[in-house]
Amino acid sequence: MIKIFIADDHPIVIQGIRQMLSSIEGVEVVGEARNGAELLEKLAKTSCDILIMDIKMPDRNGLELLQQIRRDYPGQAVLILSMCPEEQYGPRYLRAGAAGYLNKESSSTELITAVQRIASGAKYISQRLAEELLIEMEIEHPQSPLEVLSDREFEILCKIVAGKEFHDIAAELYLSESTVRTYKSRILSKLCVKNKTELIRYALEHHLTE
Repeated sequence: MIKIFIADDHPIVIQGIRQMLSSIEGVEVVGEARNGAELLEKLAKTSCDILIMDIKMPDRNGLELLQQIRRDYPGQAVLILSMCPEEQYGPRYLRAGAAGYLNKESSSTELITAVQRIASGAKYISQRLAEELLIEMEIEHPQSPLEVLSDREFEILCKIVAGKEFHDIAAELYLSESTVRTYKSRILSKLCVKNKTELIRYALEHHLTE
């Protein structure tokens, strides 16, 4: 029996995933969570083979949440299921320890394939993402601008783009405000933009606000 836990802040999404997985013999959904705090609380009490998790939940940054799960439950397989573009987010989450990355617009057949492959101990990426990575390897494509950011810089970038003030970001990440400003300067430099306005424009062009 493959035990599945679903974490998403939209009840209709959870219901849809349940329905798709119900067609697989030997699969059981053993729990669900609507936010990061609830997910961590329930994972401590619920054993599952695969955690299907969105990265856009109201109380926790998806990357930070994945990293904590990997620290607390090293053997836990995590399949990211998100509306965020695979080519932008997929590689980063795979490096952080996800067993797979799938876009929510994918078919039910692909979700089932991903679950079965991950349950067997393998990794899963969509054909679209695999082709994108292969093309980059074949033509020796320069590193994507977003890939030059550290995980912490990427996290702070997302918070800035979301409209959060420096003092709020500092409080959330347990950093000083001056440290957050230093991170912002590094981000501007690495992405070759001059100010916050250009940073937001860059984020829109690269779908970071989705």
